[in-house]
Amino acid sequence: MQTQPQPKKPPYIRRGYHDPNGTGIFYMGREIALVMGHEAADWLDRPEREEEEAPTLLVKALKLKPGMVVADIGAGSGYLSFMMAKQVAPSGKVLAVDIQPEMLTIIEQKKKQNGISNVQVVLGKTDNPKLPEKSCDLQIMVDVYHEFDKPYEMVLAMVKALKIGGRIVFVEYRKEDPAVPIKEVHKLSVAQVKKEMGLFPLKFVENSQILPRQHILIFERVK
Repeated sequence: MQTQPQPKKPPYIRRGYHDPNGTGIFYMGREIALVMGHEAADWLDRPEREEEEAPTLLVKALKLKPGMVVADIGAGSGYLSFMMAKQVAPSGKVLAVDIQPEMLTIIEQKKKQNGISNVQVVLGKTDNPKLPEKSCDLQIMVDVYHEFDKPYEMVLAMVKALKIGGRIVFVEYRKEDPAVPIKEVHKLSVAQVKKEMGLFPLKFVENSQILPRQHILIFERVK
């Protein structure tokens, strides 16, 4: 079987002068943001999250169906993983991927407390989510992609783990809107995401603006 050629990797450029909330490493003109640690897990589960980000509306927009395999990349405390697990049950599952073992421990505790069996934790790496090839119907990242240490390598591996016709969903704070109360390096524009995904066999299919502060940008694997 003929393998697809890999897209050319853009350089990672280190700059001494940079945003204090960033790493000082730039990729395709964008500074990579510092990662939020597991110590902030409680913030992910804050009561105000529904009002501020409308995750219930987000899950509805994903149009999940029973039997689907969904990867929550950068799952954190599992807030969204458990919401999605209900939608793909009983035969589907959610793969909760994170690079911090502490976050995965929190998810395992929640699984036991709530008797949920169709969420599976996966310890990923900064350059690979560690998912089987062509295993996912949908992959979602909520306020995560802008923090990837190795965005090129990570997306390359994610695309390989996506079924043909499967979707990758980016949920990111709108950089185009100065009223969004988030540090600039933790925002992303539609144009920047399209630019970075243009390297891969992905087709842009939707830009939903139904959330209060975030884009929902959806791409589909075409080959």
